[in-house]
Amino acid sequence: MRFLLPLLAAAMLAAPVYANAATAENHKHQSMEQQFQRANVTHDGHLTLDQAKSGYKTIARHFAAIDQDKKGYITEADIRAYYKTQRVLHHQSVP
Repeated sequence: MRFLLPLLAAAMLAAPVYANAATAENHKHQSMEQQFQRANVTHDGHLTLDQAKSGYKTIARHFAAIDQDKKGYITEADIRAYYKTQRVLHHQSVP
């Protein structure tokens, strides 16, 4: 009985950590479209910098480069165009 209570306490403390790790892992395996939809909380097809910062951090880091027209938001098409440009630039730099 002495060991049961600490064991149960440890299990209860570990459960939220495991759940957060599983959630983070699921986000890594989402497609670009799924991540965009999750971050676009207004569901208008326009991802603002604030939305990207809170829901799509990899895009937030490159937001200014993706928002070529300086509209203040980006679309899925903008992200695809950015990735395509980055692939071309990468392949040009590889000997």
